[in-house]
Amino acid sequence: MYGSSHEGGGTDRPAHPRKRVTAPSLRERKGAEAITMVTAYDFTMARLLDESGIDVLLVGDSLGMVVQGAETTIPVTLDEVCYHTRAVARGARHAHVVGDMPFMSFQVSATQALENAGRLVKEGTAHSVKLEGGAELAEHVHRITRAGIPVMGHVGLTPQSYHALGGFKVQGKSEEAARRILEDALALEEAGAFAIVLEAIPPDVAQQVTRALSVPTIGIGAGPACDGQVLVCYDMLGMSLGHRPKFARAFAELGSAVQEAARQFTADVRSGTFPAPEHAYAPSASAAPSAPRTRRSSAKLAAV
Repeated sequence: MYGSSHEGGGTDRPAHPRKRVTAPSLRERKGAEAITMVTAYDFTMARLLDESGIDVLLVGDSLGMVVQGAETTIPVTLDEVCYHTRAVARGARHAHVVGDMPFMSFQVSATQALENAGRLVKEGTAHSVKLEGGAELAEHVHRITRAGIPVMGHVGLTPQSYHALGGFKVQGKSEEAARRILEDALALEEAGAFAIVLEAIPPDVAQQVTRALSVPTIGIGAGPACDGQVLVCYDMLGMSLGHRPKFARAFAELGSAVQEAARQFTADVRSGTFPAPEHAYAPSASAAPSAPRTRRSSAKLAAV
């Protein structure tokens, strides 16, 4: 999935009254209660989103674009996803944490997919993994789920196939293309996926797929008929600079707030109004120590 371009304190806060969201509990919400999923890439953002009641935190390979500044998600490595997933998991008390399997971490073989999914759960502390692709990856999904690792599927626009697709383009516009998306989703469900992301497909196609599946669909640019919705956190918060995808809605405009805060900080530092007395610690009880004498100054005093 693509998007637009700590404090301290530890994690030993009171237990959240809400129960942990799990893969089985998400599957049970099919057609009952809409699922909310937002990307997160660090502890602080994860904690804020978790305490607001977001159901799923996705550590997406979109970090390549929105965190690292790359043009696509393709350069992201498994080590990088593991690193960011560990940070997010520390901030999630009730949300389900999904780690995205990056390009070439699962495509080679079902064995490779299983080994790297295991790394993402063991080293990255993810609760489940997400991988892009359809029927051709059914065996991979089957192997991973049989090992006890929940898998979220992803069909439609699959950003790791950027070059093959010719860019970030809407998928499923023709009857044949729509049929393939449906077949891919059904194959992933049969292989054991507990939920499937539908990205950048016409709303009527998303509705057809959602109705055909017994597992939840989570849409991004796929219309309102899905069982849940996902956004990149920076798009949701209005922090993305430049182009904003058509499907993204900013529920706040924090980007301009960040810039204004930075401008005010700069102005106050340069004018001398920050830090003010209330931002300083109490003065020392003893007088400030005098500067030590150098050998040269001691010699001069002796000569006098």
